[in-house]
Amino acid sequence: MARHRHPAHDPRTTDRDRARRTLSQNFLTDPAAVDRLVRAARPHPDGLLLEVGAGKGALTEALAPHCRELIAYEIDRHLLPGLRDRLSHRPHVRIVHQDFLAARPPRVPFAVAANVPYARTSDVVTWCLRAPRLTSATLLTQLEYARKRTGGFGRWSLLTVRTWPEFDWRMCGRVGRRSFRPVPRVDSGILRLERRPRPLITTAPDLAAYRDLVELGFSGTGGTLFASLRRVCPARRLAEAFRQAELAQDTVVAFVSPDQWLTLFRVAVERSR
Repeated sequence: MARHRHPAHDPRTTDRDRARRTLSQNFLTDPAAVDRLVRAARPHPDGLLLEVGAGKGALTEALAPHCRELIAYEIDRHLLPGLRDRLSHRPHVRIVHQDFLAARPPRVPFAVAANVPYARTSDVVTWCLRAPRLTSATLLTQLEYARKRTGGFGRWSLLTVRTWPEFDWRMCGRVGRRSFRPVPRVDSGILRLERRPRPLITTAPDLAAYRDLVELGFSGTGGTLFASLRRVCPARRLAEAFRQAELAQDTVVAFVSPDQWLTLFRVAVERSR
């Protein structure tokens, strides 16, 4: 009877095979999909652009003509020779053999564009949101993730609502699974985060108060959103906030849009400060 071999210990697999599995690599090979991602990213011709996981360089090569400087991060040493050879005629492209998540954000304005490994999507998004000089991030992610973060299911996530005053979240299209090699099990979505030129809440104390309100609302304390917020807001003022936001008092928190959250904050909290 043949023994089952785990891929990580199978002597018939190569280092390259194991790296592909470990790093969750699905290379974007469809030129039309590459072009859609570049158009969604809208790189500034005089700007700095960072790419997460350059892979074999298809997206890197397409992005290169649209920016002043491109720093492409690639953690897989097996891909570096081919990547550097492919981009050798682009002197403004720098290939960095490093985990992007370990990189320090630039101190000048910059954008991010990438075909993100599904397993690292949340970490890459967190890195981008924490980078003070990030202007935008255009990421090819698992379709479900992109839809979840942009209200695609009619529901809104805590992360999106919490960061909405500073970042616009939108989905810029769908990319079929057969645009990748190896072919993944699911389709992808183009997710774009764009820092607002002027935050929707302009002072640091008000922004902190908004975040606290959102965290409380998503905590589930009290059983309903209204009951949760009632812990910090007078009932009459909160009822008026729900009315102006066009929300029933039994509305489930996930179905409250970011714009409705702003109304709740401005009527129930900000005006009382």
